[in-house]
Amino acid sequence: MIRNPKTIDASALPTEGFGVASPTWWGTLGFMFIEGSSLALCAMAYAYLSRRSPLWPPSGTPLPNLAFGTVVAAGLLVSLVPAFLLNRAAKRMDRAAVLRMLLIGTAVEALLVMLRAYELYALPMRWDGTAYGSTVWFTLGAHSTLLLLDFGETLVFGVLLLLGPVEKRHFADVADSAMYWFFIVLIWLPLYFMLYVSPRIF
Repeated sequence: MIRNPKTIDASALPTEGFGVASPTWWGTLGFMFIEGSSLALCAMAYAYLSRRSPLWPPSGTPLPNLAFGTVVAAGLLVSLVPAFLLNRAAKRMDRAAVLRMLLIGTAVEALLVMLRAYELYALPMRWDGTAYGSTVWFTLGAHSTLLLLDFGETLVFGVLLLLGPVEKRHFADVADSAMYWFFIVLIWLPLYFMLYVSPRIF
């Protein structure tokens, strides 16, 4: 039998890994692109409507509470510290450290979800009152779904690390989740500026 010289035996290659070696990493990257595009559309709608309106926000429309919005944004930034430590622990495959940081992350994210829920509740305009109100509500709501979903994922990982058998791929998944949390936090910063700061200075 003549062997095809172009045939490569890949059976000995690892089936799991971190970063680009993990299929989940690529899936997380794709999800970040999709969700980032959705939030970019929110920002473009806000910018387009603001340029088409003689007054933005409309006259008499109250602005979102700057102090509370800043507290939430600051809390998100602080949450990057446990996320960074979680990513490092996951890459070391240190189960105890990963579990510890997941428990801390779960508590921090739960607090942030509650703060965001109050932030939405306290918005001083209706979602269907004006185009301005609609864009504010839609942008905050879209980002809030990411916070809620990541909180659920962190909770699931915590239960898995606490109770279940753990393999290398689980540590890689945790590292991908930490990367996604960085995306959630950092993409909020320009949106925070757009919703809370820009109406007060422009």
